[in-house]
Amino acid sequence: MYLNRFYKINSTLNNLSLHLRRFLATQNVNKVALYFQRARLIDSIRLTLRSNCSDNIITNLENPSLDSFVVTKALQSAPTPDSALSLIENLKKIPDFSHTHNTLYALAKILAKAREIAKLKALINAINSGKFVNVARVSYMDQMRWYGISREFNEVVRVWDEWRTTLKKHPCTESYNVVMGLCVQEGKDSDAVRVFYRMIEEGALPNCRTYTIIIEHLVRMRKLDSAIEIFHMLPHVRIKRTLKQYSDLVEALTISNQLDVVKILLDQMRSDGILPVRAMLWSLQQMQNAGYDAETNELLRDMLPDGRIKKIGYSMDSGEDDSDDEDEEIDCEHTNAVDQPHLKPWLDPASLANALRNWAAEEVSALEDAKLVWTNRLVCKMIRSFKSAETAWQFFCWVACQPGFTHDIYTISRMITRLARDGCVDLVDQLLSKVEREGIQLSFSTIRLIIDFYGVSRNGDPALRVFKSVKTICGRISRSSQLLLYSSLLRTLIKCNMNSDALHILEEMSLLGIVPDLHTYSGLMNHFALHGDIKTVQRLFGMVRQSGIEPDAYMYKVLIHAYCKCGRAALALRVFEDMRNSGLLPDANTKQLLVKSLWKEGKLREAASVEERTEEINDALPLALPGHMFTVSSTDLSRVYNIYSNSFQSTCS
Repeated sequence: MYLNRFYKINSTLNNLSLHLRRFLATQNVNKVALYFQRARLIDSIRLTLRSNCSDNIITNLENPSLDSFVVTKALQSAPTPDSALSLIENLKKIPDFSHTHNTLYALAKILAKAREIAKLKALINAINSGKFVNVARVSYMDQMRWYGISREFNEVVRVWDEWRTTLKKHPCTESYNVVMGLCVQEGKDSDAVRVFYRMIEEGALPNCRTYTIIIEHLVRMRKLDSAIEIFHMLPHVRIKRTLKQYSDLVEALTISNQLDVVKILLDQMRSDGILPVRAMLWSLQQMQNAGYDAETNELLRDMLPDGRIKKIGYSMDSGEDDSDDEDEEIDCEHTNAVDQPHLKPWLDPASLANALRNWAAEEVSALEDAKLVWTNRLVCKMIRSFKSAETAWQFFCWVACQPGFTHDIYTISRMITRLARDGCVDLVDQLLSKVEREGIQLSFSTIRLIIDFYGVSRNGDPALRVFKSVKTICGRISRSSQLLLYSSLLRTLIKCNMNSDALHILEEMSLLGIVPDLHTYSGLMNHFALHGDIKTVQRLFGMVRQSGIEPDAYMYKVLIHAYCKCGRAALALRVFEDMRNSGLLPDANTKQLLVKSLWKEGKLREAASVEERTEEINDALPLALPGHMFTVSSTDLSRVYNIYSNSFQSTCS
């Protein structure tokens, strides 16, 4: 009964007929012109939803340009869940409109925000029962996200448990993040810590959002030292630091009057190529009041409202409003009439980039006619949104000639890394040469991304060239940053099967006194083991011993697998003994492989001994904290867990 309040299901024939008419009508339409036509309609709907003039909503919905794209974006930018639901209700009066995957999912998110659980369940059941044409079943992950938004903890856990029973392995990392984040919101401190432990125990690799949740949790509970300690570990475990992490820490440290630490964070944020947002405005103003003018002036200037950007009012007389990359925030300071909303024009960089994907002359002309206000933040978003690096490069060159715009370090860095990811070596070299000529120094994180992306695109030689030019294009970097850069280069070289070059770089590190970290060694050992080069694996393990690094469970696992696969079970057994003496146990798969290899080589007594010494835990071998090649070691994960759990020791005991 809930569904009848929101939408009407048209027949399959009507849906096909409607889509065919729209397809034929838009075949010869300039895609950029169509984008701006839709954008104006979205703005009209947004303004209507923010005003008391509900009579105008039907007029907007009867516009020939109305389609599922317009409805989806209007729903996403609605000021309140009630206004969004009123839009859905009014759509019932539009005979030619039918819901799609995007509009239904936008509706589900709105119901979740409004905590309309019964209606949300009814919508999910309707989709899963096939009542909508060409709309796939709702995934477990989407259900968890929606119930997480509505803070329905029991429903999230129910869906998670149901999902886990259908899998033979652990679910995706994001599912742990949803449960963990909800625990933090609900004040379930010990449960949040236990979910993180369960994640690493079951072999799910914590990602950027996992660490954001941990830092947010620690900041919320005023455990700032622990939050900063984990934050500083992120580059070492190859996790990108995010704007949300910086924003939470900067605000908390400003409140606690640790402005010197805030200054360090701002420098690191600039080095990471992250632009500040308005949520940091108060903290920066406090810094400025305390005398940190040099550190804050440029950042504050970037956050002040751009006077070139016009606001749209209720009357839509102008069809070509200037746009910025910030979305639908109402600017009360620029409101000239009571109850008359003013807000920035709607702009979706991803949709605009998609409309420009062919970079046709008529589409570029339509873009120029729109007279958008190009900010550095918007240009960065556009570069990121293009599916083709070549098109992104055409846009990058075009926007450089637009009035009032000049590329800065952020847009240049974004363009270079985008080109490197797609293997556009010549264009990267061209842009790097220009950077060198103009004396611009790129950040260490940008250089590292270039090298990492060259590994993705299998361009080892260009990666070596960039690495050798790092002092010219980046300046001096710290010893810890050198280690990370060497590690990225080694990973890229073995991805490109440049094994001899990788070993040469390893020797260079030894001469400079730079010791690779545990997971770099593990990654190299695993690579050479897969290629059957046991001598190099043994040599690398000897280097680990000589450097004083204590092997973790994952490194032992790599060794055991390498020896077993080349018929050297006796050596694998010796590694097993070393592992036991270090207080570690193999996971179930590694134990089974070792026992099978010993049996195959006729070492029955040794195989039985391995079985006996691993039966002491009732055949339920604990999964050793997993290591991941070139990213994070079990030692790192143990350290993060210890910092996190010890911060809530009283609640976790």
